[in-house]
Amino acid sequence: MTTLEEAAALARRDRGLVVISTLRSDGTIQASLVNAAVIAHPATGETVLGLVTAGRIKLANLRARPQVTAIFRDGWQWAAVEGHAEIIGPDDPQPWLDAEGLRQLRREIFAAAGGEHDNWDEYDRTMAEERRAAVLIRPDRIYSNQ
Repeated sequence: MTTLEEAAALARRDRGLVVISTLRSDGTIQASLVNAAVIAHPATGETVLGLVTAGRIKLANLRARPQVTAIFRDGWQWAAVEGHAEIIGPDDPQPWLDAEGLRQLRREIFAAAGGEHDNWDEYDRTMAEERRAAVLIRPDRIYSNQ
């Protein structure tokens, strides 16, 4: 398995659930379960892994040390994506994306990971209230047990 799309395909049956690992300041690993999906980077068009989070610790780790590993699995088959994260959110603005673009990006990531919502206005309101950020991971290395 050599592509980001092939790695992400492992998580499709499980609504895009992925284990994300970040590096703490003391050198230990912090891991959490998130929904993630492959999308086009809104500024460059390159293929990246996207997720949406309000995880205070995860975001602090990524701000200080953007290295991240994502693990996809389906049964005993797994793939790892190692890369560097870029955060886009209310606390991490980017000059190439305005508030409307962030609202749309959070929706795009959620839907690409298999999410559905009955009330998108409510979804947008919750994302804004929780100050959720989009995290885009540019893959440096992808490997698997296949």
